[in-house]
Amino acid sequence: MASTSSDTQFVTFSLGEEVFAVPVDVVREILDHEEAFKIPHGPDYLLGLRDVRGQGVPVIDLRLRLGMSRTVKTPHTRILVLDIPIGEKLLALGLVADKVFEVTPFSRENIETAPDIGVRWNSSYIAGVVRREGDFVVIIDLAELFSHEAGSLIQVKNDPVRAA
Repeated sequence: MASTSSDTQFVTFSLGEEVFAVPVDVVREILDHEEAFKIPHGPDYLLGLRDVRGQGVPVIDLRLRLGMSRTVKTPHTRILVLDIPIGEKLLALGLVADKVFEVTPFSRENIETAPDIGVRWNSSYIAGVVRREGDFVVIIDLAELFSHEAGSLIQVKNDPVRAA
């Protein structure tokens, strides 16, 4: 299927039964899951650091970050190594996914906004929702999801940032 100029490429992956997506242009690589070097006093979703081609990259359990149950490692568990632009910096981060599916195009006109459920809930991390094969794919706004902690948790590429 040829993509048009109104298509954007995404990497799709699962967390439990739910399917999520991130823009392909922020995905540096996809790795097999390995245990991370533990960092004391980090938030529960920070699993630790992983060496990625000579760079210490924080690894996040995205399920915990989104309020889901902790990831249980399987043969399909992967780590998406991402370079997320936040302001003027580039955030290097590894996200644990239960399974990575594919790179797929989504047409901009098919991306819907986060649903309104009539009550306040934190949906600011949802960049959009796409209907696909009788189900939904949630597109994650990575900068929104991690920008609040970038100054205290994450190593920005070539510029380690620590909490004061």
